[in-house]
Amino acid sequence: MQTFRCVCGNTLFFENTSCGNCGRDVGWCPTCRQISGLDARDGGTFACVSPGCGSVVRKCLNYSQEGVCNRCIAVAGTRSGELFCDCCRLNETIPDLSVDGNRARWAQLEAAKRRLIYGLDSLGLPYGSAADGFDPPLAFAFKGDVIPSQGLWRTMGEGERVYTGHADGMITINIREADDAEREKLRVDFGEAHRTLIGHFRHEIGHYYWDLLVRDRAEDGFKAVFGDHENPDYGQALSLYYDNGAPSDWQETHVSAYATMHPWEDWAETFALYLAMAAMLDTAFHLRLVDAAPDGDLATMLARYRGLGLVLNEISREMGLLDLVPAVITDAIAVKLGFVHDMVGGARGAA
Repeated sequence: MQTFRCVCGNTLFFENTSCGNCGRDVGWCPTCRQISGLDARDGGTFACVSPGCGSVVRKCLNYSQEGVCNRCIAVAGTRSGELFCDCCRLNETIPDLSVDGNRARWAQLEAAKRRLIYGLDSLGLPYGSAADGFDPPLAFAFKGDVIPSQGLWRTMGEGERVYTGHADGMITINIREADDAEREKLRVDFGEAHRTLIGHFRHEIGHYYWDLLVRDRAEDGFKAVFGDHENPDYGQALSLYYDNGAPSDWQETHVSAYATMHPWEDWAETFALYLAMAAMLDTAFHLRLVDAAPDGDLATMLARYRGLGLVLNEISREMGLLDLVPAVITDAIAVKLGFVHDMVGGARGAA
């Protein structure tokens, strides 16, 4: 992720909706692909004021009316009557906004989703809705199975629980994950190094890309690296994992304990790590922490990521925080990342 610049010279960040210096509205322009200052025009439209752009745009409805987005829609070349930006039009279900606090939780979910989409675009990965002709189509559902009451969360009863997960292109996130205290409690309960919204999105999109890139295309190669996803089946593997836990030596071959549960979860956890690596190296380059942009060489990516991780982890420890880069990439894990890297490169080449 890079930082951006307002025409007044002030630094803008990916989540900004206004410039802290000149007060101008800002938003993501789909034409120049920048967080840019917006100058109001007639009819609720704006002009992107990034140098050399000047595109006429409208704010996404979730920006102008709901305050949970900061992306715009180009007026020219857009389907007539389009109300939502490229990110928000992938939503199938949004949280119940009659519940106090859900709008703020939704805003956090959307911010993480926008970072996910930025990362996918940076890597040239394909995705799209049913209207775009994708099979499976990508969609998001943000739901709650609990009712906040007096600062607590209560279940709504048997059969009403919402599980964060993926099925046939639909990524469901339980909005409880947007509650910082609840998410940290779950992180500790499950013994996870990290538990973040962006981490959930990166993991679940990994399942989407298994369906899109691996299923019926590269399953033999997948089995050779990750294991046989058909034996045992997912339900049996899930029961075995929760009965017995991960093997004691899981860190030698897997990026997380949960990755040992089933080859699909191993792929999703490894895919999430690959997205995190690419995003961190991109950000580090734009902030001049590394001297070159991420390129197509996995060995170089791994070397830079390991070096960056040493620095960032020591800084985190000085502040008494969790390690920012918790994964130790062994040779076995590097092989799995290599398979993901090849799948991503093939998808980019076919786009």
